[in-house]
Amino acid sequence: MGTDMDLNEIRDTIIESVLPSVAFDGWNMASLEDAARQSGLDSDIVHAVFPGGVSEAVGYFSDWADRKMLEVLACENIEDLRIRDRIRCAVFARLGVLEPHKEAVKLAMSYWSMPARSGQAGRSIWSSADCIWNWAGDQSTDYNHYTKRGLLCGVISSTTLAWLNDDSEDMAVTAAFLDRRIENVMKLGRFIGRFKKAS
Repeated sequence: MGTDMDLNEIRDTIIESVLPSVAFDGWNMASLEDAARQSGLDSDIVHAVFPGGVSEAVGYFSDWADRKMLEVLACENIEDLRIRDRIRCAVFARLGVLEPHKEAVKLAMSYWSMPARSGQAGRSIWSSADCIWNWAGDQSTDYNHYTKRGLLCGVISSTTLAWLNDDSEDMAVTAAFLDRRIENVMKLGRFIGRFKKAS
């Protein structure tokens, strides 16, 4: 493989190569180095492109999923969708991208579950929520900007957990769970809006 790849191309190559082995070996530097070698890269490059180590690689996996989600969503006629349907569509598209990599997602969530990594985990899920809201057309800059993303973080996290345990056809159980969560959040969002207005 040539060396004229840019930084994100190298990162993508390593992440996409490591995903199958993560299910067996977990998220660790040895797995990332093996993935680099299998892709025709020098194993030392892992430390250069992921200077933050495993944490940075796991975080980049989430970013990778967000970008793949946006590629899937590119064919959607967003103008025909209500806001709640845009959010549903995006979350479901993201899970569809991750469907072949469930074990890697499960191990990533386990990795983030350590208290010392809670800050990084929070930033990663916030980034996904921000990506989805931006795609959905949200242009809020006041408290709504943060409220919407905070609520969506909860939706993404809880729906991902439901999805990890879903073996139904076409992710039907996950879809039903997501619909319920979005309905709950819509009601909560309206309540918060009324409370803020009254205050």
